[in-house]
Formats: sequence, C-alpha cells, structure tokens
Amino acid sequence: MSFIVSQTDATDVSDVGGKAAALSHLALHGFSPPAFFVIINDAFRMGQSGPIAQKGLKSAVTAALETLGPGPYAVRSSGRSEDGVDHSHAGQFETVVNVAGKDVIAAAKQVWQSGFSETIEAYRAVKSGGEAEAPAIIVQCMIDAKAAGVAFSADPVSGRRNVVVISAIDGLAEQLVSGEADGEDWVIGLDGTPENTLDTPAHLTLPEAQSIAALARQAEALFGSPQDIEWAIDAQGLHILQARPITTTLRPAPLADQTLTVFDNSNIVESYPGIVSPLTYSFALHVYSQVYRAFVRLLGVTRHTVARNPTVFDNLLGRVDGRAYYNLINWYRVLAMLPGFSLNRDYMETMMGVSEPMPREVTDALAPPPTVGWRKLVDYAKLSKVAGGLIWQAIRLPRTRRDFYLRLNDILQAELDVDASNATELAAEYRRIESTLLDRWDAPLINDFLCMIAFGGSRNLLQKWLGEDGLTLHNDLMIGQGDIVSAEPAQRIARMGELVRQAGLAEPIKTNAHLSVLSGHPQIEAEVDAYLEKFGDRCTEELKLESVPLRDDPTSLLLAIAASAERPKTGRQEGTEPDWKALFPSNPFKRQLAKWILSWTKARVRDRENLRFERTRIFGYARRVFLGIGREFAARDLLSSPKDVFFLTTQEVLGAVEGYSLSPDLKGIVARRKREDDASSRRPDPPERIEIRGPAIAPIWSKDVEAEADTARVKHGTGCSAGQIKARARVIRDPRTEALNPGDILVARHTDPGWIAVFSNASAIVVERGSLLSHSAIVARELGIPCVVGLKGATNWIVDGEMIRVDGASGAVERCDG
Repeated sequence: MSFIVSQTDATDVSDVGGKAAALSHLALHGFSPPAFFVIINDAFRMGQSGPIAQKGLKSAVTAALETLGPGPYAVRSSGRSEDGVDHSHAGQFETVVNVAGKDVIAAAKQVWQSGFSETIEAYRAVKSGGEAEAPAIIVQCMIDAKAAGVAFSADPVSGRRNVVVISAIDGLAEQLVSGEADGEDWVIGLDGTPENTLDTPAHLTLPEAQSIAALARQAEALFGSPQDIEWAIDAQGLHILQARPITTTLRPAPLADQTLTVFDNSNIVESYPGIVSPLTYSFALHVYSQVYRAFVRLLGVTRHTVARNPTVFDNLLGRVDGRAYYNLINWYRVLAMLPGFSLNRDYMETMMGVSEPMPREVTDALAPPPTVGWRKLVDYAKLSKVAGGLIWQAIRLPRTRRDFYLRLNDILQAELDVDASNATELAAEYRRIESTLLDRWDAPLINDFLCMIAFGGSRNLLQKWLGEDGLTLHNDLMIGQGDIVSAEPAQRIARMGELVRQAGLAEPIKTNAHLSVLSGHPQIEAEVDAYLEKFGDRCTEELKLESVPLRDDPTSLLLAIAASAERPKTGRQEGTEPDWKALFPSNPFKRQLAKWILSWTKARVRDRENLRFERTRIFGYARRVFLGIGREFAARDLLSSPKDVFFLTTQEVLGAVEGYSLSPDLKGIVARRKREDDASSRRPDPPERIEIRGPAIAPIWSKDVEAEADTARVKHGTGCSAGQIKARARVIRDPRTEALNPGDILVARHTDPGWIAVFSNASAIVVERGSLLSHSAIVARELGIPCVVGLKGATNWIVDGEMIRVDGASGAVERCDG
C-alpha cells in the first residue's frame, strides 16, 4: 500500500483531505503553491504511547522529500472535514514549521495525533459533530517569508462581497492564524483602492496589498465561491499557501445582470471639464432632458413616442467619479426614434460625435430593422414631411428668435434684486427661468440644427464646385465675421490694451491685477466696467454653476489686457468679399446660389454664437439666484457657507424651500459630497469610454495602460486661422493656475471663453478638441494668430517647452526638437 500521494494526484478529499485537494486544484490551474506531497492518515496507527508509523513509510517519505528538494519543510494537517464549505477547522489541527528532512516523520506524528485532541473534540461537538479521526498530513516546501497572512475575498464580518479583507504580519503567519499576534489590516475595494487609511503601513506596500487582493479574487473565481486564503511573500514574490471556502454567512450574491450601460465624455468634456458639482449636474440633466424632447419633436417624432420614453430623455447624462458623461445608449435610443433612421443609419450615428463607434450589441438591438419594399416609401414620406417642417421653421426663424429674445429680456432686464430677495422669492425666480427659457429653448435649438445642416451642406457644395479653393473660401467667410459676439471680447481687450499701453499700466496690472490699479484713469475704468457689464458672466468653464465669473473675479480680464498691451499689433484676419464673377465666370446660376447659401449660413453661424452667449447670461443669472438661496440657507444655519449650495441638487435646493425635501440635514449631505468630490479630484480622470454591466450606480473601469511615447514628427488637425509660427509649446490644462509667456504656443485639450487671458499671450493655438466654429478658432482670427483644432492627443504628444511649428492654414503641427 502506498502511503504517499503526489501533488498532482492529491485530488480525492476522502484520501488526502480538503486542504491538500484545494492545493492540488490551485497547482493544476497555475497558482503555483509551494511544492508538496501528502501522507495519508493510514500511514500511522495509534499505539499505547502515541502514533506508530507503518512499515515502509520512512523510505517512502525519504523518496518523496527528494522530489521536493532540500528543506526546511512545513508539516500541516489536511483532514477530510477540514477546509470544507460548512466548517473550516481553522487553527484546530497542529502545524509544524521549519522541519528538517530527518524530522519530517516525527512532525507528521505530531500533526496526526492532533486529530484526537480535546480541542478538536470540543470543536466537533459544537460545530460539525462526528467521530474524531486523524488528518492526512501535507509536507510542503517552506517559504522564507518577509511577510505573510490571510486574505478573505469577501468580508466575513459584514458579509460584503465587494471588498477583500487582508491581515498581514512580518515573517510567517502562524502566530496570526493561531491568534497569538495581531496583524496589519487592509480593506481593498473592487477598483484596488484601499477603503481604510493606514498612516504608516508596517508590513505591506499598497501594490503588495493590491496583488494579494487580486490573488484572493482569482482563487474565488477558480473555486466558484468566496475564499479564505493564506499567502506569503518572499524574495521571489507572492505565493498562495492554501485556500478554503469562507464559512460565515455572506450577503447573497447578486443575480446575473448583463444589461449594458456605456458612458462617453469625448464630446461633453468641452462643456463640462473636470469635477462637476451636483448642482451643475442636476441643472444640466434637466436642460438636456427638455431640449432634446423639443429637438426630436422638431424632427417629426410624435408626442406619443416622446411621452412613452421619459427615462430616455431624463437620463442622457451620467456623473462618473465627479465627471460629466453622456449616457450613450440613451442617446442612441433618441437617434433611433428619428424618422428615416433606418434609411440613413450610418450617417445618423456619426451625429453623436463620439470618438469610438457604439458596440454592435447595442446598435443591433436598438436600431429598427432596415425598411424594404413599400415601407421605404412610407419612410421617405416621413422624411419629406420632416424636411417640409424644417423649411417652415427656417422661414419663421426670425419670429422664433424675436420671441425668444423677448422672453430672455423679460427675465434679464427685469432682473430680481438677488441680494434683497428671500429664499421663497429666489426659488420662484428660478422656476420662472426654468419655465420661460430652459423649458422653451426653441430659437437656439432650431438655429443650431439649421446651422449644422447649412454649414456642412455649403462646405460640401463649395468643395464640389471649387475644390480646395472652395474650402478656403468657406473657412474665411464663416469664421472671419467681426460681428460675432465671440469675437467682441478680443476686440475690446485689444482696445483696452492700447489704452493701458499708453498709460504705462501694463506692469502695475501684472504686479497687482486688481481694479484699484485703474484708479485715476477714467476712460480705462469705463471700458473695463462696460466689458464686465456685458461679459461679466463669462469665465473658465462658464457652464458650470460653481465657476467664478469675471464680475466676481476680474483678474483674468486684467491680465489679458496687460498681455495685449505688450504684444505687437497683428490685426485680425479680415474676411474679404470674394470676386464671385471670377469664381463662377460662366455660370451665373451657381454664382447667385453660392452667394445666397453662404450668406444664409453666415447668418446661422452668427446667430449660433450670439445665442450661445445669451445662454451664458442665463446660466450666470441662475448661478446668482442659487447663490442667493445658499446665502439664505447659511443665514438659517442650514448650510455653513452660501457656496455649499453647489453640493446640493436642484431638486434638493428647491425641495428645501418648497416643502418636498427628504432630509433636513443639508449640512450632512454637503459634507458627504465634499468628501466624495475631494477624493475624486485627487484621482486621475476616468477613461473617455466606460462600459458597465448591471446597475450603473458605481462604475468600475480598468486602469489605463501607459501608452508608448508617440514619436511622430508631424501631425495634422483642422486649420482654422492662417499663418505659420515656430515657438515654444506651453501645455496648459488649467488656465486659472497656469500661464503663457508672451510668444509661446498654447497647446490645450479644449478651450472656452474663459481662456481669453491665455489667448492674449499666445503666438499660436493648438487644441485637441473643437471644429471650425470653435471659440478658439474665432478668437484666433480676431487676434491674427495661427490656430489648429481637432489635433487629437496633442497634450500628450507635444512635450511642454519643446519647439514646434504650427501652420494654421494646412492644420500641420511639427515637433522641431530632436
């Protein structure tokens, strides 16, 4: 009879016990526990003075030890009922460590005898019942551990399945397992982030704790149930020493849920970069819901269809680790509602404007099947009806725009005195803004859509008729308009800069960017006051309610004026009237059609920018109203500071005033969200695209693998403002804390009107995001400097401080160093 079972054959629990069978299973699946063999319990019999080895055991053990290599060894129990699903017998049997080869049989006797101890009998009486029996014995190579311990792939105390609980100690884990010593405890979440704070970890580093957590989860995946593992770390790395099921009651495992949610911020990040406050997020959620209900109605979707899909329109956004994202599947559902979607599916999918296509499982499941036969005629009839509706909207757009401005001015010109209004009056004023403007966003919506169609259509037409010259002409006419409101700040700053230069105030302003520096210069003061009166709501990240507008902190405006005073005059790139007869010498019909289409498109582009400025004013007024409510809450000790209102949602703010709130503890809500947002702000931005299965409340994403350095010398984006310049690149991520030296080339991920102070020092602009109609393109032409937009990955490709060459006509950007 063989008393030795090899590691690979140790699979039958009835022969080798639960621990050995688990170790063999781990080894078979690549976990590489320390090498071992098993002595079955029949290798000994009980004598009068203790266990007696059976004949032939000594020679069998000697041969088996040769396969393991030189010791020392660990000699451990592996009972049939040990490490089972119901009872673990943890710490009940004897373990002998650092055993020399000659002492293995003596140590094995000691372990075998422990199966009949009083401790085991008491454990069986309370827990498992049954007769006492000797365990099988594992003989295993020792690990020269610098640290060791246990890890649970679920929390055995709270029952949580979404954490790994680790206990670590220096050296071997025997004292820890036996309860003779306390370990260093770690709680690791699913994303690898510790949930508990260790000021000075003594036994593990964070990467080591994360590796142990991953090992515990891998063991759970292998055995199909939460595991309690023993582990050790030596000079070669991390080893698993054993695995057994967790026997305490855990929370029930969630049922399988493969529902897919896709978050993507490749587009929305231009409007809402970085951490977005709960107030801004909830405000934007409502605006998007109302605007896109109106949008699909404009394009022929029936009221019944819109009313049947409230959750689609109410959930177009998501907030992931504090950042704003599009909920792409709901956006796709909106697109799929549009008449003619099945006829022109590929084109409509590009309207989403994201950098990656939607997963096929989504598009195949949600897209209506292609229409065939007579149903095509029905779809074309629907499209014709939509086209007719758009023509009608285009005809009556002047009236729609006039009515919108009447409502707008009714709100802004009869502006409530926020400082003298109580919370109820302020809440009522917000409701007026909401019902009068936010819920009736018709003129900007219609004009934006017509602008998109006209801009793309006229550009394609000129390219078809005139080739590359047609694209250049289109570019000059569209973004060379001096009457666009987005161009006015640059014009005014240039004028104020000239006055500051003449007055010799540039250096004083740079030293102390405060309005008091302008004292004694009434013309400059009047110009600055007029600027703040009109553009006081503009700021960096101006669509975020928590952003600080120029009227509250004009520092960036004053610095822009000082920079303008010191820069040489370049002059804006004037758009000149083309020689239409030379362009179309023999086709007067094309000549007149091109002139009319381009004139109408220019008007749509102008109105688009001007209406977006009005959006800034409306958002700015809403910001002041909410801050007024915050002031009133702070006066009643509901908040610690008026600005704490940004950590509440619109419904929480209005509910606290109007009487439908759930909790009176606004301070508690604010404190929790401040902690959450502070933690989020210290983490890197989540990836651009996140896919989640099941409930989307707590997205988890894999850590980005560090990309290899991009060694390309030249890349191309979209040229928006002609000219060539070679200068130092300055990569700016936050214009509130970073600045350009005069003559540097600005390289940014995205820009907005609040970047005007940075623009004023730039000799050229390179932006990752954006299009020909981006704010950066319009401002660059006003400043007369080259501009390239849409150069994806520019802030990672270009190294801060290196020399680059920018061609604003072709869109080429070249790295000149190295």
